[in-house]
Amino acid sequence: MPQRRLKVQPPVAEHAVAQSTELQARFAAIRAEAGVPEAFPPEVEAEAEQVAAAPELPDRDETAVAFLTIDPPGSMDLDQALHIERLGDGHRVRYAIADVPAFVRPGGALDAETRRRGQTIYAPDRRTPLHPPVMSEGAASLLPGQVRPAFVWDLRLDAQGEVTDTALYRARVRSTDRLDYVGAQKALDAGGADERLELLKEVGLRRLELERRRGGASLPMPEQEVTEDESGHYRLHFRPPLDVEDWNAQISLMTGMAAAQLMLRAGVGILRTMPAPDADAVGRFRHASRALGVEWPKGTPYGEFLRTLDRTNPRHLALIHEATALFRGAGYTPFDGAAPAQPDHAAVAAPYAHVTAPLRRLVDRFGLAVCEAVSDGREVPSWAREALPSLPEVMGASDKVASAVERGCADAVEAAALEDRVGQEFDAMVVDQREKGRALVQVQEPAVLANATGDHELGTRVRVRLTEAMVATSTVRFEMVG
Repeated sequence: MPQRRLKVQPPVAEHAVAQSTELQARFAAIRAEAGVPEAFPPEVEAEAEQVAAAPELPDRDETAVAFLTIDPPGSMDLDQALHIERLGDGHRVRYAIADVPAFVRPGGALDAETRRRGQTIYAPDRRTPLHPPVMSEGAASLLPGQVRPAFVWDLRLDAQGEVTDTALYRARVRSTDRLDYVGAQKALDAGGADERLELLKEVGLRRLELERRRGGASLPMPEQEVTEDESGHYRLHFRPPLDVEDWNAQISLMTGMAAAQLMLRAGVGILRTMPAPDADAVGRFRHASRALGVEWPKGTPYGEFLRTLDRTNPRHLALIHEATALFRGAGYTPFDGAAPAQPDHAAVAAPYAHVTAPLRRLVDRFGLAVCEAVSDGREVPSWAREALPSLPEVMGASDKVASAVERGCADAVEAAALEDRVGQEFDAMVVDQREKGRALVQVQEPAVLANATGDHELGTRVRVRLTEAMVATSTVRFEMVG
């Protein structure tokens, strides 16, 4: 099945679904089936409370730097804080990342539990955090007005946005402003936004141009969002990303690329890698573009071609779903000594490492420890070095759990949105073909992606009738009627 992009966030959307005992029970069953833990063991909670009460603060003081955070509304586990200033015709970017190693004792109960969990798991009714909330939403989170230990990436950029110098050090920081994406975008669109946001836009656009030049690619898949409002209703919609999200993501990507270069130069680390699509996959995608009547100019790289696709055009949307075959095989590659034979992440079009979300993703804690030691000219801590070979298995397992929970919960909310509408007809688009007589369709309102029986050309608009919607099994089925 094509990859579904799901986000679980506070409200924004269109079609409300009231919470029900059945839906809540389904969410719980999905988590249980995936092996998601219900609570932290008492010894883990106790250790987290102890370290949260008296965190170690670095000697270096950067609390005078006016860092800001940009996250979805209501987020409490704030991993990153940003400050940008002009530097000649380029920029200086300081990117503060939560210092999780300051709170997690190697070999302790908290260390062991996070290695079991791997990452934070998101569902519409609750988050299952990687770390106890007293730490991840409190003492370690880069909340505004609070002095926190952090890893600070200090990156110098030239006039094109290329990184010319990289340093990473530990420092105490204090975020001054907590922004959300919608508010930040409105401020930028209205003009006269905070200079830091204007510089984020400037750097983001330069980095996007560099990504285009080096052949980077991103999949413009519509993002299905499940939100919950204050009245206890879930909402479903397809949400186009905001420009400020893309610019902010470029800061994280730039940092991950800088981290990868530090690791490769030192001969130790763990990269996020993905092989380039093979000739057969690219050939099938080119054939699909011809079949759908979407021109792919000769000589245009697939990443550049993907940027031209319009998610509101049914033929383009079908082609976007076909393009998921080009983005396969992502994983983690540890090394200690010789660099990996294949160090690149094909979608980034460069070596890349995960180092910007340590509150929510286990591997980032180790990558940060490696990079800080390398940047400072010290030996990599043994606890970090020794863990590298085990991390791909842990992260791979947790990725599967996260995907299973996201898919199952999204399907359950879809079923809840439609359970009283069996027999009704909807406008839809055919976005993927299965075996004869079955296809995947996208309904726009409510925002649903589900199977439909019947034959119709890929990338066309159709009418479908809802034949089944069961919350208990997360099942939604349609049949084509025209």
